Amino acid sequence: MLIMSRRQGEVILIGDEIEIVIAHIGRSRVKVGIRAPRETPVMAREIKLVREENLAAAGLHPAETAARLLNFLHSAPMRELSGKKPGRKSEERISPCPFLFKPT
Repeated sequence: MLIMSRRQGEVILIGDEIEIVIAHIGRSRVKVGIRAPRETPVMAREIKLVREENLAAAGLHPAETAARLLNFLHSAPMRELSGKKPGRKSEERISPCPFLFKPT
């Protein structure tokens, strides 16, 4: 691990395409800006860990989730407004995220 001292406004370079900018230094926090190519994912570690935990709890692998989403979007029929009142038993119930749940 490399440890560096930087002042507000200074930049750290990673390779030729990634810049870490010290945007603001406060009492207990430092705001960091990251400039990277769009194809390079940049996220906080906590976000990645929560995403992985959610996928594990759902029993899905990230690639499987993406495949289910694409399959759902390609096969889902366009639904028209039927004028039926909500709450009737005859209406079809649609899961808000059907691609995340395995069929029963």
